[in-house]
Amino acid sequence: MPQPRQANPQTGAPPGRREALLALLRRPSALAALTVLLVCVPLGNQDVTAAVHVTPADVASVGLVAICGLRVLSAFRAGRALAPTRAAVLFCVIAVAVAASTIASRDPSQSLSGFVRLIQVFVLVPLAVLLALRERLDLVLVLGAMVGAAVIEGTVGAAQFLTGTGASYAGGSARAVGTFGAQDVMAMSAVVSYGLLAALGLALEARRAGRRRASWLLGLTAAGLVFPLAVSFSRGSWIATGCAAVVALVLSDVRLALRGALFAAAAAVVLVGGFGLGGASVAERLGSITTVAGAAPDHSVTDRYDLWTTAGRIWRDHPVTGVGPKEFPQFRDGHAPLRLSSGSDTGGAGAGFSREPLLSPHNMYLLLLSEDGLVGLTAFAALFLSLLLGTVRRTARERGGLGAALLGLLVWQLVDFLYADIGGTTTVLVSVVVGLAAFGTFDASDRKAAT
Repeated sequence: MPQPRQANPQTGAPPGRREALLALLRRPSALAALTVLLVCVPLGNQDVTAAVHVTPADVASVGLVAICGLRVLSAFRAGRALAPTRAAVLFCVIAVAVAASTIASRDPSQSLSGFVRLIQVFVLVPLAVLLALRERLDLVLVLGAMVGAAVIEGTVGAAQFLTGTGASYAGGSARAVGTFGAQDVMAMSAVVSYGLLAALGLALEARRAGRRRASWLLGLTAAGLVFPLAVSFSRGSWIATGCAAVVALVLSDVRLALRGALFAAAAAVVLVGGFGLGGASVAERLGSITTVAGAAPDHSVTDRYDLWTTAGRIWRDHPVTGVGPKEFPQFRDGHAPLRLSSGSDTGGAGAGFSREPLLSPHNMYLLLLSEDGLVGLTAFAALFLSLLLGTVRRTARERGGLGAALLGLLVWQLVDFLYADIGGTTTVLVSVVVGLAAFGTFDASDRKAAT
């Protein structure tokens, strides 16, 4: 008869929990992958004006930071450093810059939650992801989680468009928002974009390794995600995905990039011309990007441009350290053009009509400039530029492969920041992307030197 398993005499923890903790310590990338997947958990309607939103993915990211913190502590006791020095310096500069803007804020207590959020998103979680990825298998695990999350959200979003049960759009309810609801209409497009680019990079890696069947399967997955991305009607995600895919493919293989462009054009003709799947709506949405004048301008576009103007005016009054994290809404009305709307209308996808306030300029660079000043923007620019150059070098060296996935994800994020900023359910994915880019930037020699 088998004997019952005894608890660990030192910790008192049941054996199953102890073994699970040891497994996470051995491969913390599994927790990074879980963080990505937990983004898909529906949260229902939330108060967007609340200072703090905690999601299951945020909780998992805190666990990831804790696990990697234990590894760092253990290495420190042994006289070793796990993080490459260049990475530690770049992320520490971010922390110092954000701390300076928080201290100089008109209301430091109000800015404290913004300080914590920026440190979580751009320092702690990216460093934890960097430490969690020790080999290519870890990278494949996280990229695979991105593909899985995109397939889940894309499937739900496509069904919403086809059945007319999505968020309100152009007098109907056909906007695909996945499991995120009408209050976070851009979240699904971000998840699908990440997954599309991750699948593209994994397909290039499989192609380079001679695994044709896997390459075709991943390539078809990436192609299949184009439809839910299109019917998300997120113009910023369309532009960012196009730019990221072109950059990644051109640096990997120019001829493959040309073949991909021809295939995409043919697929668009078949889906739109043959089946009529959202073609008119997509074309109208694209045309609205520059529609700021006339009898019936697109208010979402004019509001965004007015918010950009507002951020610029705030920065001119507080050029060095800005007004402080989370302070943009307090200064908005005193600097905004008179035509700026009081909020944006949302509804559908299981939620009633509501009017959401405009709490940010919907441009990450302008948000940093207005809230953190030149000090903050310079620190973030140094980080982003270093990561971009590093991932470009890796992609060029590998001629595609997983480097293309890392470059594509980073380019997507940097371009999307022109039209959006952090906030919402998928914010933690920004951290994962920054951490992945750091893994691609600091090569094996950097990590070996650190250990």
